Order: sequence, then structure tokens, then C-alpha cells
Amino acid sequence: MAKKISAAKAAELEKEAQMQESMRLQEVDIIVENRLVALCALQTVDSQIDKIRIIRGELPLEVRDLEDEIAGLQTRISNLQSEISGAEKAVVDYKNAIEEHKELIKKYTKQQENVRNNREFESLNKEIEFQNLEIQLCERKIKDSIAKGKERHQQVEIAKNLLSTRQGDLDAKKVELEEITKETEIEEVALFEKSKELEQAIDERYLKAYKRIRLAARNGLAVVGVDRDACGGCFNKIPHQRQMEIKMHKKVIVCEHCGRILIDEDIREKSEERIR
Repeated sequence: MAKKISAAKAAELEKEAQMQESMRLQEVDIIVENRLVALCALQTVDSQIDKIRIIRGELPLEVRDLEDEIAGLQTRISNLQSEISGAEKAVVDYKNAIEEHKELIKKYTKQQENVRNNREFESLNKEIEFQNLEIQLCERKIKDSIAKGKERHQQVEIAKNLLSTRQGDLDAKKVELEEITKETEIEEVALFEKSKELEQAIDERYLKAYKRIRLAARNGLAVVGVDRDACGGCFNKIPHQRQMEIKMHKKVIVCEHCGRILIDEDIREKSEERIR
């Protein structure tokens, strides 16, 4: 009689252990399912943010490029104007130098009237020739400086016209960007907050993996469904057994070809409910 009671109790204990194991497995399945739902919901929200940024297109980059080009033109104009000022100053300096050389010529010419011998006369004559050569050199440099100044003036006008055109383009792009930003700003902020909220519900290692896959993916998709027996990311065939495992939600399964996280329609529907 004692053996029968012991056997019955052992059977009861075994049944209880099986129930506990079953409950534990169910808990594991729920954790995995919740994880997949959270990842899918995060992907949906992030994709919506991507769409908003696509609507803006290349406008932010175009605005930045125009701002850089305008800054470059302004610097160029400033440098050209400095060169013009330098050329004008050089003309004044050369003209002053010519006057000094002329004064010396007058001085040496007057000294020739009182020379005592031919040697002194020739020496002064050489000085006068030298001063005349210096005057010719200054006159040539004046012409070069005036020509340089004219050339720089032309370049300034061209740069100013281009600057005016680019400034008009920048103003138009800024208005366009501002209008688009106003239209999407509230929605984008709400989506961004939702994305951060969903991230809090995902384990760090899965979140890092999601972000890594998303960054590497051309279309930003890290979580995809199985469509017509193929991966929704790379479109490679998914074996039937693999598809059954995806539907069981017992573990996070990734595509063998592209590494994206694979989900079924049930997870997608639950993620949409979670976003609402």
C-alpha cells in the first residue's frame, strides 16, 4: 500500500514538473514574441521617419552646399578687394617714387653745372641715366598695377553677380525647406518620441543588432516579413521549415543571406496594434 501511494505521488510530482516546464516554455515564447513585436513596431516607426526625410529629399544638403558656396564667394570677393586696394596703393607709391627720381635728376643735372672734370660729369650722368631707368621701371609697374586692378574689378563683378544668384537660390531653398519642415515637424517629433519609447522595451543586444542591420541596409529595413516564400529584404527563398520556425515565435530568426530579422504576418498585426 505504501508503494502505491509513493508511485501516485511521484506521478503527481512529475505532472507538476511538466506543467511548470510547459509554463516556462510559454513564458519564453511570450518573451520572444514580445521582442519580435517591439522590433517590428520600431521598424515601422523608423520607416515612417525615413519617409518624412525622403520627402525633404536633398534640400538640407543643397542648403548647406549653397551656404558653403556663398561663404566661399564672400571670401573671394574680400580677397579680390584687398588685391585692388593693394594695386591702388602700389600705383600711388610708384608715382611718389617717380617724383623722387625726378627730383634726383634735377639735383644731379644742377650738380653737372659745377663739375671740375669729365670724370665727375660722367659719374653724375650715369646717376641721371639710372634714375631715368628707375622712372621707366616705375611707369611699367604702374601700368601692371592698373591692369591688375581692372582685372580684379572685373572678377569682383563676376563674383558679386554669382553671389547674388546663389543667395537667391539659397533663399528659395530655405523657404521650401521651411514649408516642408513645418508640414512634417509635429509628426516627426511624435514618431521620434515613439521610436525612443519602443527602444526602451528592447534588450540592448537586440537593439544594437537592429541598428547595425538597419545602418547596413540600403532601404533602412532591419525587420522584414516573408513574402511569397522569400525574404522581404533581399528576396532570397526561405525554406519551408524555416518559415514554420518563424511562425512559432520561439526565437529571433534572421535571413541567412542578408541578416535581416524575419517575422510573420501575426507579428506584424500585433506590432500595428502596439503602435496604435
